[in-house]
Amino acid sequence: MIVTLTVNPSLDRTITLERALQPGEVQSALSSREDAAGKGINVARSIAAAGAATRAVLPLAIDDPYRAILRASALPVCEVPIVGHSRANITIADPAGITTKLNLPGPALSPSDARAIIAAVVEASAGASWLVLAGSLPPGVGDDFYVVVINAVRAAHGESSPLIAVDTSGVALRTVVEHGAPDLIKPNDEELAELVGIELADDDSIDAVIAVARQLVPARAASALVTLGSRGAVLVTGESALVGEAPRIRVASTVGAGDSSLAGYVLAHAQGLAPDDCVRSAIRYGAAAASLPGTQAPTPADLPAGDVFVTTHS
Repeated sequence: MIVTLTVNPSLDRTITLERALQPGEVQSALSSREDAAGKGINVARSIAAAGAATRAVLPLAIDDPYRAILRASALPVCEVPIVGHSRANITIADPAGITTKLNLPGPALSPSDARAIIAAVVEASAGASWLVLAGSLPPGVGDDFYVVVINAVRAAHGESSPLIAVDTSGVALRTVVEHGAPDLIKPNDEELAELVGIELADDDSIDAVIAVARQLVPARAASALVTLGSRGAVLVTGESALVGEAPRIRVASTVGAGDSSLAGYVLAHAQGLAPDDCVRSAIRYGAAAASLPGTQAPTPADLPAGDVFVTTHS
């Protein structure tokens, strides 16, 4: 069982244009779609599509329009009732695969909402192999919310606690690495650089990315899966650094690609695969998601053919 928490879910609306976005102009769209999303939901949908056991915990109002689209996905969920509807995120994609994204704030959560969510995560995590805490934090909860969740799960389940992965950014991620001791963090290179307070240029070497990650691993996090878009991904642990190259694909939408990479990694890890195979799985799932329009969850049939080249760096 792989459990995910999406404390700030979103209804993702994707609009595909016939040509590049022209600010200030009136343009016709080729198509549009809506997906029940949010980082943890995206991870869980990819895991479910692979046939693995998963459960997604999220706050959701009874009359939220998000509910109908979520139910259509047939994803096993644990809904925590709240007042207020999920936010909507708008993505505009052009034929070249360039995406412009507008993220709206979610509904504010009350202290009782937060307590109910934590209790639901603790209950769902019993016997799970992984717990994935993913996405931004909504108004009403502190920057330490994920730390509170981690502490509650570990206090309840002790040595039987699941491994805990965190995929967020900014102050929430900084607070997790300072106080939460996660088993895995999944930043992209920009989020990693922001986390340690430096700048990484797009043309910086893989070794530079690894050096930055090693400022955190293993002292602050047991491992880091750093996604690099078209350059692949890096897995840094206390013992090694593995670098995987991304396959060539035609990009349709990069939204949710990092979430699918995390899903691919925890899927492989839960199956007991070796670290290099976990990296391969992460990259293949991320590439598959980027080749699909909207915020679609890739299935095993969508994964790119061929092997992913993985090397060990000192």
